[in-house]
Amino acid sequence: MLLLGCVKESNDFELVVSLPNGLTGFVQVTHICDAYSKMLNEQVATGELLEDLNSLSDLYPPGMLVRCTVTSMGKTMDGHQSVKLSINPKDVNKALNTTALRSGMLLSGLVSSVEDHGYLIDIGVSGAKAFLPRQKSQSYIKSANKGAELKIGQYLNCLIEEVKNNGRIVRLSITRSEVAAAIATEEQNWALSNLLPGLVVKAQVQKVTPNGISLSFLSSFTGIVDFMHLDPKKAGSYSESQTVKACILSVHPTSKAVRLTLRQVFLQPGTGLSQLASSRIGMVVEESVVKSFHANTGVIFELDDGTLAFACLKHLSDTKKSFKPGAFKVGSKHRCRIIDYSHMDELALLSLKHRIIAAPFLRYQDICPGRVVEGKVLALKPFGMQVKVTDHIRGLVPHLHLADVLLKQPEKKYSVGGEVKCRVLISNPEEKKLILTLKKTLVMSKFPVLTSYEAAKPGLITHGFIVCAREFGCIVKFYNDVKGLVPKNELSSEPIPSPEKVFYKGQVVKVLVLKCEPEQEKLLLSFNLMSRPVSEAEGEQIPKKNRQVAYETGQMVDVKVLKKKDNGLEVSILSDNVSAHLPTMHLSDHVVNCKLLHHWLEEGDILRRVMCLSDKGGHITLCRKPAMISAVQEEQVVRSFSEIQPGMQLAGYVRNIMSYGVFVEFPFGLAGLAPKADMSDKFVTDTKDHFVVGQTVVANVTSMDEEKQRILLCLKLSEVSSEDHAAESFSFLSQCFEEMKEVRDIMRRRNHSKVAQNLCGLMPGQKLELVVQEVRCDGSAFFSRSCVAGLTVIATRYHVGDKSLVAGQKARVLVLHVDALKSAVHVSLREALLNPKAKRLMENSQHPAVVQHVAEEFAIASLVETGQLTAIPVASHFNDTFRFDSEKLKVGQTVSVTLKTVLTGDHGVLLAVQGPAKKRAFIRSWKESETGEEGLTAVKHSLCLGDVVKGTVKSVRPTYVTVAIDDKLMGSIHTSQILDEVPIGSFPTSRLKAGQKVTARVIGGRDVKTYRYLPITHPHFTQSIPELSIRPSDLKGDGGTALSPKGDNPSERLRPYKAGQMVTCFVKKYNAIKMWLEVDITPEVRGRVPQLLLSLNPKVLKHPEKSFKNGQALSATVTGTDASETNLFLSLTGVHSLAEGTVTLGTVMKVTPHVGLTVALPFGKTGKASIFHLSDSYAEQPLKNFSIGKLVRCCVLSNEDNKIEISLRQSRTNPKSKNKVEDPEVQRIEDVREGQLVRGYVRSVKQSGVFCGLSSSVVGRIQFHKVVPFFVPKQSMYEQYMPEGKFLTAKVLSVNNTESHVELSLLPEDTGKPSVLPKSVGLPRYDADEGKEKRAEFKKVKAKRKRRVSEGEQSLSSGSPFPQPSLQEVKPRKKRARLTDEDDSGIEVFCREEEEEDEEENKRNCKETKCAEVPRLQISSGFTWDEGLNALEVPILNPKEESSDSEEEDNAQSTRKKQTKKEKEQEKQRVEKELSKVEAALMDPNRQPQTADDFDRLVLSNPSSSILWLQYMAFHLQAAEMEKARVVAERALKTISFREEQEKLNVWVALLNLENMYGTEETLMKVFERAVQYNEPLKVFQHLADIYTSSEKYQQADDLYNTMLKRFRQEKSVWLKYATFLLKQGRVQATHRLLERALKGLPDKEHVDVISKFAQLEFHFGDPKHAKAIFESTLSSYPKRTDIWSIYIDMMIKHGSQKEVRDIFERVIHLSLAAKRMKFFFKRYLDYEKKYGTSETIQAVKVAALEYVESKSSLAES
Repeated sequence: MLLLGCVKESNDFELVVSLPNGLTGFVQVTHICDAYSKMLNEQVATGELLEDLNSLSDLYPPGMLVRCTVTSMGKTMDGHQSVKLSINPKDVNKALNTTALRSGMLLSGLVSSVEDHGYLIDIGVSGAKAFLPRQKSQSYIKSANKGAELKIGQYLNCLIEEVKNNGRIVRLSITRSEVAAAIATEEQNWALSNLLPGLVVKAQVQKVTPNGISLSFLSSFTGIVDFMHLDPKKAGSYSESQTVKACILSVHPTSKAVRLTLRQVFLQPGTGLSQLASSRIGMVVEESVVKSFHANTGVIFELDDGTLAFACLKHLSDTKKSFKPGAFKVGSKHRCRIIDYSHMDELALLSLKHRIIAAPFLRYQDICPGRVVEGKVLALKPFGMQVKVTDHIRGLVPHLHLADVLLKQPEKKYSVGGEVKCRVLISNPEEKKLILTLKKTLVMSKFPVLTSYEAAKPGLITHGFIVCAREFGCIVKFYNDVKGLVPKNELSSEPIPSPEKVFYKGQVVKVLVLKCEPEQEKLLLSFNLMSRPVSEAEGEQIPKKNRQVAYETGQMVDVKVLKKKDNGLEVSILSDNVSAHLPTMHLSDHVVNCKLLHHWLEEGDILRRVMCLSDKGGHITLCRKPAMISAVQEEQVVRSFSEIQPGMQLAGYVRNIMSYGVFVEFPFGLAGLAPKADMSDKFVTDTKDHFVVGQTVVANVTSMDEEKQRILLCLKLSEVSSEDHAAESFSFLSQCFEEMKEVRDIMRRRNHSKVAQNLCGLMPGQKLELVVQEVRCDGSAFFSRSCVAGLTVIATRYHVGDKSLVAGQKARVLVLHVDALKSAVHVSLREALLNPKAKRLMENSQHPAVVQHVAEEFAIASLVETGQLTAIPVASHFNDTFRFDSEKLKVGQTVSVTLKTVLTGDHGVLLAVQGPAKKRAFIRSWKESETGEEGLTAVKHSLCLGDVVKGTVKSVRPTYVTVAIDDKLMGSIHTSQILDEVPIGSFPTSRLKAGQKVTARVIGGRDVKTYRYLPITHPHFTQSIPELSIRPSDLKGDGGTALSPKGDNPSERLRPYKAGQMVTCFVKKYNAIKMWLEVDITPEVRGRVPQLLLSLNPKVLKHPEKSFKNGQALSATVTGTDASETNLFLSLTGVHSLAEGTVTLGTVMKVTPHVGLTVALPFGKTGKASIFHLSDSYAEQPLKNFSIGKLVRCCVLSNEDNKIEISLRQSRTNPKSKNKVEDPEVQRIEDVREGQLVRGYVRSVKQSGVFCGLSSSVVGRIQFHKVVPFFVPKQSMYEQYMPEGKFLTAKVLSVNNTESHVELSLLPEDTGKPSVLPKSVGLPRYDADEGKEKRAEFKKVKAKRKRRVSEGEQSLSSGSPFPQPSLQEVKPRKKRARLTDEDDSGIEVFCREEEEEDEEENKRNCKETKCAEVPRLQISSGFTWDEGLNALEVPILNPKEESSDSEEEDNAQSTRKKQTKKEKEQEKQRVEKELSKVEAALMDPNRQPQTADDFDRLVLSNPSSSILWLQYMAFHLQAAEMEKARVVAERALKTISFREEQEKLNVWVALLNLENMYGTEETLMKVFERAVQYNEPLKVFQHLADIYTSSEKYQQADDLYNTMLKRFRQEKSVWLKYATFLLKQGRVQATHRLLERALKGLPDKEHVDVISKFAQLEFHFGDPKHAKAIFESTLSSYPKRTDIWSIYIDMMIKHGSQKEVRDIFERVIHLSLAAKRMKFFFKRYLDYEKKYGTSETIQAVKVAALEYVESKSSLAES
């Protein structure tokens, strides 16, 4: 198959070629051409480098287009497809023969030999000898080859110029302009069998479809252009039968299907392609927008920078099954990663696969020196070890770096396929080289990685390795080839006479940087480290051993892992930098999770909220068991032996296991023994079978020996478990899965571990496509694939089922369980699991299930009805640890489960418990209880509700007090039942002391196990724990107060509480996970205070546990209830709703530049704060101090339709503060006063001015002439110096309340601030001399042009109100002047106005200047005109006189009483005079039009005057009435006589200007097409090109000029105009190519004139040296063209030196020309010397003239 490709990379032995549609191919070095292969073989045979043999990187730069053919399709070692290509002309052009060769054909050829007069080119056609003459290669060598000779093996696009001897001899050309213009035609006799990619053809559109278009070309051929290769500028505008230029991309050998492209870059053969910046590849794009979806290929996206990208189908999802086409609707946003760039499609290539997005690196460029990576051993070689880091990245470990010491037999330590952990020494992405080290000391080092000399700061300590040991010292090398010297005196504190005997090459050493000179790359080091302490961790201090601070049991701390040990972790407490020990078994309540966390935690990891368990003998022991932390925080612990009572239930952990029982330790150091008989309800044979050391247990106190201080415990499940086994079991299971999720998050951070990344990417219930690796004799199967690399994937015989598997077969499997400890994945192939049924499930519904896999803590089962996976706990309690074999769950066993969740969530499976669902009850287990005492014993009693009892205080807790009523019966007093009026902030229980006698009333009873409050009628009430009250009101009353009188219904208890109600509550604890404060209102009513409602002080919210103490009384406001209606939601700030004016705290969620903040508010709401409401004082960078997660105090401005606007201004959030408000709020336009100084931020820069936001709703406009006191030539300068969001101070000039317009000024004299454009820009001031000079020049220009207008000449003949300068003029005389009209938009325009001091003179000479001073459209400079019509200097009625007359008339009417007949007559005459004055004024041709009616009268009087029509259009545009201006233009075109062609053209050009400035490209093109139909096309084209150029639309102008060159090829002016455009753009090389094209396109008689004009343009705008060369070349061919000599002399006088000018004159006066012409040149020579020369040079010219005359005379005489 033939393809057009683009060189992507050039390596030593192959080319990487980008192919269409995102494919990549490879060209081996032996498939370049025969001549190149021959030289390779010769070099290999001789073993010497050949000078003529160039590397592929020299011959094939990236971006070069090449024709290639597919030689083979194979697979790499990794299983990826590999496309092998050849660019050998014998393969590419094999379908061609000598008879098929035609002149004009464009072929690919490679240089095979360099000859004296040219080059032999290999075009691959047998029997044909192709020769490239040297002269035909010179232009290519200069422009494309940088002046170097062509080299053997170099690829060329060759154009056949001549074919001789029936194709046996072919003459070629590689001139770039000729190659670029080459088009395949029917005359060249192309056939489908020999059609080549890269040919440009003219084609016709046959059919347009959403996926592309089909074309017909070369008469009978058809081809397809897919959607990726349409011209982006014309996409959507193609129509049937339209003629287009296309380039062939590929030709299929069998089907003969032809693929083409319409992209512009391919339509000029010989040009290279652009490349994507390498920094973008590998980037993750958070939001890429779908532009189009193509079901069979992929999706086109638009990236965040506006560029297009493509993702093929296989990269849209992780697996085929997970692919959902509906997710890729147009406009939808997706997270993706740029993985490559397709040069042929000019698109970035994307992947949406999660593993690719999460991958730490994709390319060599992503790996930096010093990084730790994991890989697999590929091969062991004598020079070192080859390591596979990823599928596409390989590394080398040199033999020296295989270990800390030199290995003689590395194969004994490492095996192929084994995993290794390395550190990167050197990374060279250009050469794709990665040098690694396996030296353990370097890999595990915690010292800083030294990768540059700049990073080597004196005092730095790091690891390096010795590369050289000599008598002068040692040279130590680091990363990235950084090396330094350790002098002999710094090797040790003791002298070392022979360092080479003490140190060896490759030895890892710890060094201290003494001195570094980065510029000279000199580094001085020392091995002597005794002078300073060494820390193993970068930037850390060594944990303190001798510390002053002591830690209490229960204190919560954050720690950092320092070191992993077999029995736990050595950690450092972050707050005080104190070392501590965290045992492995204290990482979790679950034994398996303890091992998991210990396995995956690494040094440097941070662990939050770890509890101090003990601090004895200077050793701190920490605990992370949730059960222990909860027990301490909820005061369900005993601190001393005296507090222990029989019947208490306490959480602890196994300290020791003996043959006679288990010792259990509790927080605060107390311990007890559970004898063998009380360990389990089952018979205990071996105590070690039931528990392990460190395991969490719940113990029931059975008895105590006070003398010996011994405690006996019971661990039987029947004694410690609650009644609701299902709830307890579910709590146990969910906690286990939450911790497993935490482990997955830790693994996800292990970027360097491929195993960790693969493990965390797998979830139960996930479906995979794997390959069978091995089938064992027991029926089990093992699987493999890249997504499970490093993992053991196994399916047991049961899960293989009846499927017969063989190695290498692909299989679809379902993940059952991921064992992160053993890196094993258990999967199933059973169809019932792979294809689950959809069914709506209900919570607490009961279902039969089949056990599929059994793990240590839980089992995975599948619901019989649906096949969905469900997790069920193996144990229901911490103490439930032992099962006989008959009780254990087995795979295939059917069990009954009760669903507790109906969504898989983050776990991948549903959560359920075994057995039927019990009736739901409000349960407080030991773990959940928030008020439970120390396991009080249930003692039968006869107490009733309201009974008064006496007792002794046994113990005092912050939230309750335990009272001994008699020897056995214990009661409880809640903190809310002590006082009637509780002082806020007090601790009521502190009023009672242990041993104090109290009198209390019974107000209820609680179940001893569930802690439920029982109604008086409950049968177990007499066995409950009495709940007591000592409040005076209760003791005086009749005992009517009762808890739960109607049963234990939570919603009934919460009904009396309404939103906004004030209550007193008591602190229980701060839940850091849920981020709320848990409180008690009464013994049976609990509440929660969300974090944002705790306080209005952000400092309080940073550490709530420090501000709210256990048992403290608080005043709160009820805001509502939670979803389960079991808890009240409260507020401590008084906020119970987000009404207008409410002040509350919020958390910053999002920071939007130039817009403001999105803030999370209480009650789950979000609010928006604009940049105008962040502070009372605006700042340059208003969002600088705000980051995501920051707590802010805010005030609600409005809350409508769930859209909340907030303010962070202190004047709003704290109205009582007296801080000065520098920037008051501007809520409406009435808040702005004229003359006021205001501050704001730039919104945008538009053609009408700069728009500055003063608030969210008020925007002011600054007209350009009010921005700076300078002449600003381009609007882009405003945009550069005043970007969006720039902070400005402005003065209010005017306020229009009716139209909501605010006009501002930034001028320094108004604001007192410096100008926004610095003086360094170099712009002239309005009032400077330079500005006056500009206006003086305007007068000169105007004076020259007055006559033309007054005489009726067409002033717009050139498409402009002013005649354009001739070609010979170097600089246009147009100058910019500032408009003085108040209504002027401020845009600088080309206008002609007099100086203010010449105003009187203008009025006197108004008849001479009446037309010249009419403001007009500036057609040639981007449609700008003087919008202020009052700038016209014409006599009109004196307004002062009118006013005076009117006043006199009014006075006369008011004072007269009765007029006489004479007076009446006089009055009549006076009125007639006034009317005649008005009529005369209206008839005055010089009168300034004021309204549309005035203009209508003017155009009616002179309908064919384009000047009047243009003024009329300008009048409407001044009022921003674009449509009316268009209507006027259309009227003008209909009204102006068809004979007035120039007048009509003026209006057309004005309309083009209007559409260019205010319309769209589409409307502009419509007007342009009409103008071409009704006018001389060339003029219209030229005017539009001028419009594009003046409005800086250079790309459109360039495209238009190219179109003009095709349409008006014979017009000399078009070539010259385009050349002027190119030179002004600085595109000198393009101008040179244009001259070559012009000489081919124009008749021969025009050549000399065109060359001369091009040379003149070069002098003015380009390279004078090149211009001089052109003139010299022309005059050498036409020496008698005196006109060319004259022009050359003129140019050299302006641009050359005097010596050069004199040399030219000397050459001219010695020519053999007619006497008349010689006289002309002698006269010019003499004039030149008189002006620039001396008396001697003048005399020399006269002598030469005399000699010439004498020679002529003597010749005549003879």
